[in-house]
Amino acid sequence: MFAALTTGALAGALLFTGLPGIATAGETPVGTHGADNLLVNPGFESGLNGWTCSANSGTAVSDPVRSGSGALSATPAGSDNARCEQTVSVRPDSEYRLSGWVRGGYAFLGAVGPGTEQVSTWTPGSGAWQELSLTVTTGPGTEELTVFTHGWYGTDTYLVDDLVLAGDPGEGGPVDPPVDPPIEPPTAPAGVNVTGTTSTSVSLEWRAVEGAERYHVAVNGERRQTVTGTSVTIGGLSPETAYRLRVTAENARGESAPSAEVSATTRPAPGGGNGPGVPRHAVTGYWHNFDNNSVIQKLRDVPRDFDIIAVSFADATPNTGEIEFNLDPSLGYSSEQEFKDDIAAKQAEGVSVIISVGGEVGNVIINDAASARRFADSTLALMAEYGFDGVDIDLEHGINATHLTRAMRDIHAAVGDDLVYTMAPQTIDMQHTGTEYFKLALNTRDFLTVVNMQYYNSGSMMGCDNRVYSVGSVDFLTALACIQLENGLDASQVGIGVPASPRAAGNGYVSPETVNRALDCLTRGANCGSFTPPRLYPDLRGAMTWSTNWDAHSGYAWSSVVGPHVRGLS
Repeated sequence: MFAALTTGALAGALLFTGLPGIATAGETPVGTHGADNLLVNPGFESGLNGWTCSANSGTAVSDPVRSGSGALSATPAGSDNARCEQTVSVRPDSEYRLSGWVRGGYAFLGAVGPGTEQVSTWTPGSGAWQELSLTVTTGPGTEELTVFTHGWYGTDTYLVDDLVLAGDPGEGGPVDPPVDPPIEPPTAPAGVNVTGTTSTSVSLEWRAVEGAERYHVAVNGERRQTVTGTSVTIGGLSPETAYRLRVTAENARGESAPSAEVSATTRPAPGGGNGPGVPRHAVTGYWHNFDNNSVIQKLRDVPRDFDIIAVSFADATPNTGEIEFNLDPSLGYSSEQEFKDDIAAKQAEGVSVIISVGGEVGNVIINDAASARRFADSTLALMAEYGFDGVDIDLEHGINATHLTRAMRDIHAAVGDDLVYTMAPQTIDMQHTGTEYFKLALNTRDFLTVVNMQYYNSGSMMGCDNRVYSVGSVDFLTALACIQLENGLDASQVGIGVPASPRAAGNGYVSPETVNRALDCLTRGANCGSFTPPRLYPDLRGAMTWSTNWDAHSGYAWSSVVGPHVRGLS
């Protein structure tokens, strides 16, 4: 979301500044390939020696390079993100600094090892070389570390040069890359186990099969999903329904026999996470606690077309994880009590009013048990003081799903199912279930109200059909929503977040009529673009906009069209 900055400043700032973990250029000398570097062939002067790249996505090039005679060029294609990696020996309980230079499209740099949690940083890319760097602390049993780079699905080629992993070497030196898999068809997967269910999904895991390149999951005898890992969430199922599931493994020589069959029954349709005032189909709007030259608006002036109002934003305190709320004097409230009275009046109309945490410049860090506790305690304190119905998570500077899950569960335990709990991740945060935002949503889906992903300030992204869609179209809305709908979230937990006017965001504005088309496509199968969803989602929660103030600036052109349409979905 945008905070208290002008639109012109924000349009250029959001995608290219404020990214977590991006270091300042100039710290690593050109061509640092010396003895203190644990990586083999870190500048790709010897081709891809020491490196392996997924799906033959990488190659060594002689131009452009940052130093020396080579650089890595890797191109994402289809469902492959062009991951290139090297594994080296390291020491347990030791700190290492990883850095490298990138240019071109989206580029990620990271490391992971047995007993060491994955860490990474990224940039949306540029035409000039820029440095990424991070620190890795190995776990007590970690003796190997895999350094990796990758791009992003459907985006441009990225380049990498002058990688450095600095720290104490392990006893084994570089680790040989994995040998080629067997050329025979794989055996049937074993250990297939149901790990979780929701009202519309079943999650499975199984043991890895030697030589398998992919796995196919069948539901009631029909192939439903293909994955490369050993776990999957099958979405789009019916509540309170029994399903039969099998898994097969496949490589270049053929497909295995099916695994032993397992069965699972989905849960009843969710009843919690709605609060007292959230209808089956709802419209969410963000309300500015600042003046950014849109419209200064009292809370009481927000039209009734909004069912959830997210007060934007809470502020971080010096205590990590703790939040507070400071009413902006520019809004013209005579006192905090007048503001609290406005909240109570909105709630009397049946509207839920929640406190939003984060935004484009808000940086609330929840990264350990203590900060999770402070976040939960301070959020509950604000709810008690102001009467907020819940909380919105709009953190755009990285989250830790493990600790934020703990905090949200503590809040839910204190409030119960009256809690209104929403999220507003960016598009890149919900491309697959391995992202921290998606993990948070799945971890808390038993009481999550709605995920209103921001379909704006984004580049082109992949839809659930593995095709790439451009921002600002009905297909972009429907095909990306499908990823969430087919990977574990209930339809009632998915909403479409868009700008209220062209000035409200850097890109991604679509007309209110286009929003209504997307809602119709997902719920009724009507008014679709070129993308057709694999099934209908009549319980889709609704839509969200940034913001009620920008909506007011355009004469409520958004809410007056989308609000009645959302109510008509019931």
